[in-house]
This record gives sequence, structure tokens and C-alpha cells, in this order.
Amino acid sequence: MKDIIVGMGEALWDVLPEGKKIGGAPANFAYHISQFGLSSCVVSAVGDDLLGNEIIANFTSKGLNSLIEKVPYPTGTVQVEIDQAGVPQYEIKENVAWDNIPYTEQLEDIAKKTKAVCFGSLAQRNVVSRETINRFLDVMPKDNDPLIVFDINLRQGFYNKEILCNSMKRCNILKINDEELVLISRMFGYPGIDLQDKCWILLGKYNLKMLILTCGINGSYVFTPGNVSFLPTPQVEVADTVGAGDSFTAAFIASIIKGKSIMEAHSCAVQTSAFVCTKKGAMPILPPQIIE
Repeated sequence: MKDIIVGMGEALWDVLPEGKKIGGAPANFAYHISQFGLSSCVVSAVGDDLLGNEIIANFTSKGLNSLIEKVPYPTGTVQVEIDQAGVPQYEIKENVAWDNIPYTEQLEDIAKKTKAVCFGSLAQRNVVSRETINRFLDVMPKDNDPLIVFDINLRQGFYNKEILCNSMKRCNILKINDEELVLISRMFGYPGIDLQDKCWILLGKYNLKMLILTCGINGSYVFTPGNVSFLPTPQVEVADTVGAGDSFTAAFIASIIKGKSIMEAHSCAVQTSAFVCTKKGAMPILPPQIIE
């Protein structure tokens, strides 16, 4: 494999009211990237237990390439409660396998072939996985203009200003939602301006290629230096919104890698995430009209 697109961080089970489903933002991202016909790989860790074996088997059954190390910690789980609007609430278990992703020679080999990577803040809550992510970014080739996507994923207070600042300095594409943007703005000291101005500030301060802002039912934006794309959110019958943001990121990055314009990539991302919202769980099979 070469020109790999990597989703790096948590791989876990979302324990939903109707049962458990495979989850974790990096796994969702890598899975949807693979549906667009690109070489993807999810990097994470599981425990040497039944739940970990089931995750590996699940990825294999989906044809998803993975580098999943087994470590002496339990496989991660998240208790998910869905409110009346279909919005998930999460209880994320701590000190689990994906907190302890090791840096290995095999992982370094993947890093040297990586064209795009997506990582978040949640997988950096523990120093082991945080250092592994940063070492991976250090080794990625700099001569093929890689896409380094930081998909902020603020959950249960598992973040701090230092981690967020470092990650935004290291990425060239920032993905954030409106609620996260409000929290970041308070933390960084500019709460009194509108959402778009906050995005322009972040785009310039961190010298980003792109900033993607999703606002749920209120649409989404893609900011690039000097330009902004806005698209409304399609009205669909929502089953749940688990993994919708990850599918948006995957569709957008896949489109950009395939040479599509910002507007075309944005449109594909909106259609993909809207479809995912109509299905239970984070990894439904996308219909041919979206893939095409």
C-alpha cells in the first residue's frame, strides 16, 4: 500500500439501546474513505479479549485495512444514550486499550506512506497515544503535500488548551462543529464575535488550508483563505447522528484527494452525512449514487 489515508485513535464499541455497534471516529473515517475506493487504514489498539477480537473480525469482514495492536488494557466501550432528537450522549470508559496505542516499526512504515491522516483530541487524553500520534505526524512525508486533518472531538472534558493548540499547529485542515467552536472561543479568549469571524481567526492564526465547520441542521461551511462555501443541511428522517460527522470528513477528504473542487467535495460530504443520519450506527453501506 502507498498513498494511504489513515484514521488514527479510538476503536471501540458504541453500546446503544438496541445493542453494540463498532465505533470510534478514526474507524468511522477510515471505513467511509475505503467506500470511496481509496486505500485506508485504521490505527488503534484493543485488549486481548472477546470485544477486541470482535473489533478485528468486524474490520476484516468490512474489508477495512487496520493496524490494531493488542495491549494489556480492556477494549474501549462507550455507553450511548440517544435523546428524542436522535442526538447521542456519550459515557466514555477510561484507561482502555486505545489510550495506549504503541509506536511500532510497522506503524512508522505506514506513516512514511501516508497521504492523509485524520486524528482527534479524544485519543490524546492519555500520554501514550498522544505521543504515538505526534511521532506519526513527525514521520509523514512532507514532499507530497499531505493532508493532516484535526477533527476536534470534545468529549467529557477529555481535552485541554495545550493539546488543542499543539494539534491545530500540526494540522492543515481543521474540522469543528458549532458547539465545539463556542467552547474553543471561550478557552482562547474571543467569545464575543460571530461564528464565521471565529473561523477566519482560526484559519489565519494556524495558517490552515481549510477549516470545516458543521452546524447540524443549520448547514455547514468550508473556509479557505479568502473564500467560504456554505451548504444547507438536507432534511431527512433521522435514525441517529452517530458517525455522521466522521462520514462528512471522509467524503470531503476523499473528494479532495480525487481532485474535486472545494464546492464539489463539500456537496459530497453533505450528501454522505445526511444519508448516514438515516441509518442506525456509524458505518452503513453508502449507496452507489453517493460513491459515484
